[in-house]
Amino acid sequence: MTEPLYLAAVRESYDTVAADYAELVKNPAELDPLSRAMLAAFAEAVQVAGRGPVADLGCGPGKVTAHLADLGVPAFGVDLSPKMVELARQAYPHLTFTVGSMTASDIRDDELGGILAYYSTHHTPPELLPVVFAEFRRTLAPGGHLMLAGHVGDDEHLRPTQAYGGHPVSYASHLVPPDRIAGLLEEAGLTVTARLVQAPDEGARRAVATFMARRAE
Repeated sequence: MTEPLYLAAVRESYDTVAADYAELVKNPAELDPLSRAMLAAFAEAVQVAGRGPVADLGCGPGKVTAHLADLGVPAFGVDLSPKMVELARQAYPHLTFTVGSMTASDIRDDELGGILAYYSTHHTPPELLPVVFAEFRRTLAPGGHLMLAGHVGDDEHLRPTQAYGGHPVSYASHLVPPDRIAGLLEEAGLTVTARLVQAPDEGARRAVATFMARRAE
């Protein structure tokens, strides 16, 4: 499968900002109570189902991967950026991190008990979200769980030129309505079991939506 063109911009941009990103992005313990609660609920659902490990897709520097591991979940991280993976391996040498893409992963069919996509799908052009969600379903075991979280909007397409300490970036961010995300997950064969939309908190400009979904038995 030919790699989608947008991935090169995402990879290069996050390689550029990796060190400052790791410093600036919050640790899970610093997140708001609802976000922490959703991560805890996801971890518990995966443990109860007992269907396999969790892949943290778009793991960045590995902070949330490590948080899941601390919650008792067998987790590993995958990220498009080699620099991010390098930082994650340095920070959490007891965990596994690999370079890879959500559009065509090396994970086997039905291998995963859970997938976490935490603020990691918004760089995907909306027309390619079905490809990503189909990969989620393919790699989840029957009865496996997905948690997807990120900023949402009314078909907003942002093209910043700088980020995370003023570094140049060339990616785009696509803010899709929550109802459309839920519909695309259902079309991919994933049953949405919960949805939480949070209004922007102090200092933030964008609403955040978190989805819990499950592959049927």
